[in-house]
Amino acid sequence: MFKELVEKIAKAIADHPDKVEVVEVVGERTCVIELRVAPEDLGKIIGRQGRTARAIRTILSAAATKEGKRAVLEILE
Repeated sequence: MFKELVEKIAKAIADHPDKVEVVEVVGERTCVIELRVAPEDLGKIIGRQGRTARAIRTILSAAATKEGKRAVLEILE
């Protein structure tokens, strides 16, 4: 569920949605979402002073809290 959420948001923001890759590593209580985008889209995903990345993390955290879990977003180069 979290993977699809992050993927949909990232594809909406990115100029190259076909290069968006999301990997979900599920643990017992924590879920780590790894996001890879094209190098030219990295700035758009992070945003000015990290605002866009923070907003994505907030949405992800809210969805995870609703499920009783913890989710972490890692933006990889």
